[in-house]
Amino acid sequence: MPIQTALREIERGCAEIIDRERIEALVHAFYEKGEPYYVKLGLDPTAPDLHLGHTVILQKLAAFQRHGAIVQLLIGDFTAMIGDPTGKSETRKVLDRETVRKNAETYKEQAFKILDPERTEVLFNSTWLDALGADGMIELATHYNVARMLERDDFEKRYKEGRSIAISEFLYPLLQGYDSVAMKCDIELGGTDQKFNLLMGRHLQRVYGVGKEQAVLMMPILEGLDGVQKMSKSLGNYVGIAEPAEEIFAKLMSISDELMWRYYELLSDRDLDEIARMKEEVEAGTLHPKRAKEMLAFEITARFHDEAAARRAQEAFEALFKKRQIPEDLPEISLPAGTWICKALVDAGLEPSTSQARRDIRQGAVRIDQEKISDEQLKLEPGEYVLQVGKRKFAKAKVG
Repeated sequence: MPIQTALREIERGCAEIIDRERIEALVHAFYEKGEPYYVKLGLDPTAPDLHLGHTVILQKLAAFQRHGAIVQLLIGDFTAMIGDPTGKSETRKVLDRETVRKNAETYKEQAFKILDPERTEVLFNSTWLDALGADGMIELATHYNVARMLERDDFEKRYKEGRSIAISEFLYPLLQGYDSVAMKCDIELGGTDQKFNLLMGRHLQRVYGVGKEQAVLMMPILEGLDGVQKMSKSLGNYVGIAEPAEEIFAKLMSISDELMWRYYELLSDRDLDEIARMKEEVEAGTLHPKRAKEMLAFEITARFHDEAAARRAQEAFEALFKKRQIPEDLPEISLPAGTWICKALVDAGLEPSTSQARRDIRQGAVRIDQEKISDEQLKLEPGEYVLQVGKRKFAKAKVG
């Protein structure tokens, strides 16, 4: 039955759903009467690049689109100037609107690699929040009290520790909730860390008499490549969707076998029954886990590039990691004789700093001509060398 199939796809991987009955009714109305419904995702474009952690929710939006939804992709150009306080231990820096707008354009371009542009409305909350004015802002602030606001985990913790909480941060969840009033959305999606803000939308839709209360669907936070902490650019455990195909493929091949199934569930378009069969085959020894991981890496790389690029990335991976060959067309750098190895690694773009280079040498992650080095004070004599950090970073150095 299409409706049950749709609901199963929509619920796949969800951490929590509030008002499942409403979602079911909306899907039924689409299949039985052709009535569309509106699903909201708010993005504060505080950084211009998306990684796979962001795409977990985008994939869910695409699933809703396949079953009748119009996606309302809300760019929080107004609220980004405040900054979402969720999970923050201090007040965030304010962004100017020009920076926010530039980031928003990048977000749209990347999001449409997953979403159907024909079934997506891109909205900016400055449209109605600029017009809200002082009177409207004061009225909005009367619909929630400080005691309830301090029940938020992050606010409560900062308050108890005596850390600063700006009044503007109290306004953020109210403004996000008011977005749902202005957009009259039926469902809002977000991560589990957004629960307080998402429920605010339900509360304010009721207060302002919208005539509906949005259902809420929360997705889990995707673990990064380390399988421990959430995927984050600042932690370096991320896969950026705008990265080169070879980088995406190689990074996905580096995840653990256990984490692979988590990625399959949250990122793959494969049916859950098919994934379950693959897992059984791996456990039975009839499918090698490396082969299963290659299929995942190929699928995701092809999604953000194309199949030809994914095929080339797979071939490059095999050449580099299986056959242990050095890749062709290495970037080259010229250095004077006697250059300190740590400075050479920084100048070649292989290390962010000499201190990090020292740490990697101590940990055995640096090679010269495929031989590990341990001397942090090494000076390079005249000649040509292949410098390597980790498994994927290479450069050719011409010294003297």
